[in-house]
Amino acid sequence: MRVLFITSTRIGDAVLSTGLLDHLMRAHPDAGFTIACGRVAEGVFRRMPALERVIPIDKKRYGLHWLGLWSQVAFTRWDLVVDLRGSAIAWLLPARRRAVMRGGRRAGHRLLHLAKTLGITPAPRPVAWFGAAEAARAASLVPPGGAVLALGPTANWVRKVWPPDRFLSLARMLTGPGAVLEGARIAVLGGPGDQERAMAAPVLDALPGAIDLVGRLDLPEAAAVLARCTLFVGNDSGLMHLSAATGTATIGLFGPTPASEYAPIGARALAVLAKGPPGAAPMGALSASHVAEHATALLARPEAVAA
Repeated sequence: MRVLFITSTRIGDAVLSTGLLDHLMRAHPDAGFTIACGRVAEGVFRRMPALERVIPIDKKRYGLHWLGLWSQVAFTRWDLVVDLRGSAIAWLLPARRRAVMRGGRRAGHRLLHLAKTLGITPAPRPVAWFGAAEAARAASLVPPGGAVLALGPTANWVRKVWPPDRFLSLARMLTGPGAVLEGARIAVLGGPGDQERAMAAPVLDALPGAIDLVGRLDLPEAAAVLARCTLFVGNDSGLMHLSAATGTATIGLFGPTPASEYAPIGARALAVLAKGPPGAAPMGALSASHVAEHATALLARPEAVAA
């Protein structure tokens, strides 16, 4: 069985789509998968079992990227084409079955919209894939030895970024004497590039003992590192979704984006919202003490209950 799976250009949406792939692999253990996704999201799928090929999509004017994708997949007879981009390409390919997600925004979590494309209930949770090499590197960067608080102070939009001083206050509240993660090591994660480095710099500068992982990890390595952490707290981002997919306790911070659509999904994951209109509140309206309360309660949940 051969499956073409067309998914997002963005990391967060790509991570959310992994639950569908995990479901399909379990339902069709003999299937081979070709994934078409944005280049920045390619690493989400690099260690996926049953992967035959990843085709990176570089967006072009006039939709010419779809022509480029069609030229690479049109001469294969597909058993199933899943198109989560809502394009017309699925109808232009030889396929036994097609599942095309309806485009446009609508109410409800993105995960439910993805699952509806294949008629799956309940919606399967996202997963994170990494291999032995990534696990070994993660162990070298974050060796065994107690709790680890991971912070994600970056995002792809400046309005989604929680003020650096709040991250610092939170770190003190969670790792100080008598706190739930007393004495925990702190790791700071972020993507590549000058913008990510600039967003993370105030936090790193104020935490000289933190493990600096900003721009140092590809996505499978980031997943392996996050799987070793006790708690991740970060802005609404692809990193947040990746953390939740690993099963690590994850808190996503939301203000001007709708948690109702993009809250982290995992066995132990939740969104903490800034005060104000949902999806339109400023990040500055979210206090460190409020986040610390939720973090403490999340870590107190028995894993068996949370799962």
